Amino acid sequence: MDEIFPEPIRKLPEADIPLNGVKAYLSQSRHHQLLFMQFENNVDIPGHAHAAQAGFVLEGKIDLVIVGKKQSYTKGDRYYIPAGVKHSAKIYAGYADITFFDEASRYPAKE
Repeated sequence: MDEIFPEPIRKLPEADIPLNGVKAYLSQSRHHQLLFMQFENNVDIPGHAHAAQAGFVLEGKIDLVIVGKKQSYTKGDRYYIPAGVKHSAKIYAGYADITFFDEASRYPAKE
């Protein structure tokens, strides 16, 4: 997988995300998380809900289904999922984004 993020971001702790072929760098605050993510493989994320999430697509494509409505996002797009709203996703190999989670404990750092 080619790295798209510059060295200062790659020096951040890696997030422990239980998906095959994802690399995510974690910027942690007391109240939220910011993840710099890139995907080597296609990934299907089943329906779930959590605190608010916003994403900024840097490369590739993601299909999101939010409250039953499917929409595709590609480079330059942004998305927002309100808190508690059920959603699922299909993430395609080569996808990269910056994702904001409005919760500090969404993903732990790898040890």
